[in-house]
Amino acid sequence: MKNYTTLILAGLVIVLAAVLVGVLVYMQNQPVEQRTVQPLVEIAEMEPDSSKWAVNFPNQYDTFMKTKTNNVDTTYGGSSAFSWLERDPRQVILFAGYPFSKDYNDDRGHANALEDVRATKRLNLDDSDPKHTPATCYSCKSSDNPGLWAELGMEAYDAMSFNEMTPNIENSIGCANCHEAGTMRLIVTNPALKEAFERQGKDWTTFSRQEMRTVVCANCHVEYYFKGDGKYLTFPWDNGTKVEEIIAYYEEAGFKDWAYPETDTPMLKAQHPEFEFFTAGSTHYEAGVACADCHMPYVRDGASKYSSHDVHSPLLNPEASCGQCHTDTKYVVGRVATIQKQVADTKIAAEDAILDAIHAIKLAAADPNVDVELLDQARKLHREAQFMWDFISAENSTGFHNPGVCARRACQVREPGTRSPDACGAVHQRPVPADYGYLLRRVQPVTEIQPNSPPHMAGNFISGNIRGARVVLPRKEKT
Repeated sequence: MKNYTTLILAGLVIVLAAVLVGVLVYMQNQPVEQRTVQPLVEIAEMEPDSSKWAVNFPNQYDTFMKTKTNNVDTTYGGSSAFSWLERDPRQVILFAGYPFSKDYNDDRGHANALEDVRATKRLNLDDSDPKHTPATCYSCKSSDNPGLWAELGMEAYDAMSFNEMTPNIENSIGCANCHEAGTMRLIVTNPALKEAFERQGKDWTTFSRQEMRTVVCANCHVEYYFKGDGKYLTFPWDNGTKVEEIIAYYEEAGFKDWAYPETDTPMLKAQHPEFEFFTAGSTHYEAGVACADCHMPYVRDGASKYSSHDVHSPLLNPEASCGQCHTDTKYVVGRVATIQKQVADTKIAAEDAILDAIHAIKLAAADPNVDVELLDQARKLHREAQFMWDFISAENSTGFHNPGVCARRACQVREPGTRSPDACGAVHQRPVPADYGYLLRRVQPVTEIQPNSPPHMAGNFISGNIRGARVVLPRKEKT
């Protein structure tokens, strides 16, 4: 009798398991719209008004709207729109002759993007001026863009002036910049990103959902430039996404953002290359972590679990952002502080050195007996060094997105000098190379590891595993 009962129970378990598997298989084979919760309202394709999406996704919308008011700063960044020119006056000189020397504020939250781009003093709204601001500057500021790109084409869009495009732009960044209406899947909406992937032989539609949780940010958080007279938005990734590959691309294209006053150096301005930085072999990226895992962590509202759209620094909520993987969030926050302190100190040292280089090149350029070939070499080194510095400076993590790459790129600021040690010996009978050599020797992220630091510290700085290191920056050499 006991064996008979056991057989009956085993049979019931098998039957229930088979039914469960059958139900799961049935659900998996149903169309997406039949497997998910039915929306309360239908969202039109590329709908720019995010409040209409809010009916179906109130939690996501409510948290997104917090980006309009949650303007909180961290130690080295934040969302309060503080002025970089006031915080670091060196940058006024570094960007002399370019609009960033007039107005350079840190970004506020996504919901403020449209208001802020219209308020910046960098705009040139005189359409009769050949250097007027193009409509391209709206590319990452509005959820109206996907529809406008579909209607006009990006070439016609970019060829318009900022003034001409303004009446067509009503909404700030929103749902349509990242999501496909109906399915809500993450998509590439920026034609420049689609084209960049195509030139690399990549098809973004084959990427996994986890990959797209990073790729979708690359619609905007990248290095880009305005190509040709039509100011066509272009990502300079044809040679790759590393900083030296981007520099090589610009060299081949003969591109410059502006000419530096008095030195006539053809300069480059980095934008905000978070995607390039993070995906260049960072510890988190190699572990399969996506941008959204840290900047848009999953949170709960009762029984509802959703991705917070209050996009901000993970340091403002480390328990939700870091605590999903790290049990000791206090240690993680301390580690971030160590990395960012080292990067911030190195960045300032680089700025001081570049300013010395600018002064040296100015002296050389003003001398009638200048050796033009050597002067051009010095200009090339200035162009490369400042872009490498700016690639770190304009990237919004103060190095944390990829500490190893940050260290190597900072070292590369000095590397050109080893290829042309007397590049600034361009003035006849005037020894300027020592001044410029200062730039090429000085910028080095870790020059000494103190005795109380772990013996493996130097190697771990390169690999991104920093804990308690003390950095000693070199002093300016006397000449």
